[in-house]
Amino acid sequence: MSRAPPHPPLDAEAARLLAPGETMLCYACRAGGVCRLGVDRVLPDGARRLVARLACPESHEGGPGVAHGGWTAAAFDEVLGYMGPLNGALTVTGTLTVEFLRPVPILRDLEVRAWVDRVEGRRWFLEAEMTLAATGARLGRAQAIFVERRPDHFDRHHRWLEGQDAGSA
Repeated sequence: MSRAPPHPPLDAEAARLLAPGETMLCYACRAGGVCRLGVDRVLPDGARRLVARLACPESHEGGPGVAHGGWTAAAFDEVLGYMGPLNGALTVTGTLTVEFLRPVPILRDLEVRAWVDRVEGRRWFLEAEMTLAATGARLGRAQAIFVERRPDHFDRHHRWLEGQDAGSA
């Protein structure tokens, strides 16, 4: 069984809030400087709303000319992940439910519109819709609960994982 290489400490880039129009890349995509899921741009769209432009890369084709369903879910998760940092909170995914309305074409301009339904304590209840950018045809919907993370969130995870590794040895 192989273990993942150790991660560098959480850097300032990953631990800050975003300015409107600023691009956020996940830990894995930061090294290449581009979102491997095809998210091109995410912008605020009014109070606690955003719109993202994206296209499913050919590398995520699941059937002839269509995105793998896992890509669709990951794209929703990625876009919804902007909501907290654009609105003054650092959040992580708690739950994500995706409704697949139509197959999502690869290599086509898409749009995801997302909004905050409500916030209860540390829980952000979010919704989103994916459409073809050219026509507005609805392709999918998502509902999620994101949770404001505590400052030691990732440190606690790494300590827990080390305990799991020690217990399996």
